Amino acid sequence: MEIITWCVTCTVLAAGTVYIVRKRRQQFEPRQCGKDYPADTVILHQFPRGPRAPSMSGFCLKLETFLRMTNIPYKNELGYKTGPKDKSPWIEYNGATMGDSQMIMEYLSEKCQVDLDKHLSDHQKALGRAIRVLAEDHMYWLVLLERWVYHRAETKAEKLTKLPSLFVWEIGRRTNNQAHAQGLGRHTQPEVERLLREDLKAISDFLGDKKFLFGDDACAVDCAVFGQLCQVMWHIPSVVTAKAYLEESLPNLKSYVERMRTAYWPDWDECVTDCFTKEATK
Repeated sequence: MEIITWCVTCTVLAAGTVYIVRKRRQQFEPRQCGKDYPADTVILHQFPRGPRAPSMSGFCLKLETFLRMTNIPYKNELGYKTGPKDKSPWIEYNGATMGDSQMIMEYLSEKCQVDLDKHLSDHQKALGRAIRVLAEDHMYWLVLLERWVYHRAETKAEKLTKLPSLFVWEIGRRTNNQAHAQGLGRHTQPEVERLLREDLKAISDFLGDKKFLFGDDACAVDCAVFGQLCQVMWHIPSVVTAKAYLEESLPNLKSYVERMRTAYWPDWDECVTDCFTKEATK
């Protein structure tokens, strides 16, 4: 009887989640610049502040770091409402509405006439693209599997989420299905852990003794890599071997994350919830 009740509850939860997502898509309407939000200011829609880092999404953290690095005026709107691509983060800016963190950065670079990569050669830009894809299209999935599939009980126990257990279960189910379709979810847990450590080692080897990925000045790809590395350092359970591996065996990578945080997030403590024991003030 308990198993039947659990299955029915999960089915209702899944159906309710699908309904909410569909309603969000139906209700999405672009707002009017100058009336609903100020001109020449990026309205950054992203998930609520995270427990130990400003966001549990590497992509949200990437985009906000970019806005800070370029000094583009922006205003946060925190919540779970998704944008035109049914993703978060997304922005509104001078009448335009756009999703996808990378496309947003490229769009704003053109509109605001900023270029974080102006000091890079074409060869370096190509390498940067490869590193970004490694972090966002490979390592990202491994982190999700560790957080929501293999160790979701620890994620809940270590207060990395305040969502109800049934919602955590549903996130884990969806993550597992998506990762399986993507391909990395077909590996065993030990294989996923090894792949994650190898990704970290590759980034560490590329960084070497440089201040940032391509020298003394940070560039756009630093935003992306920083966002994903923050998830490993602060937003996966301590039982995940890659977390200790980064902190204990890759000192240059740990120092790199701290360097980015110091340079572009002096208000870090105001942007985290300390495992939901306080409200973030920024």
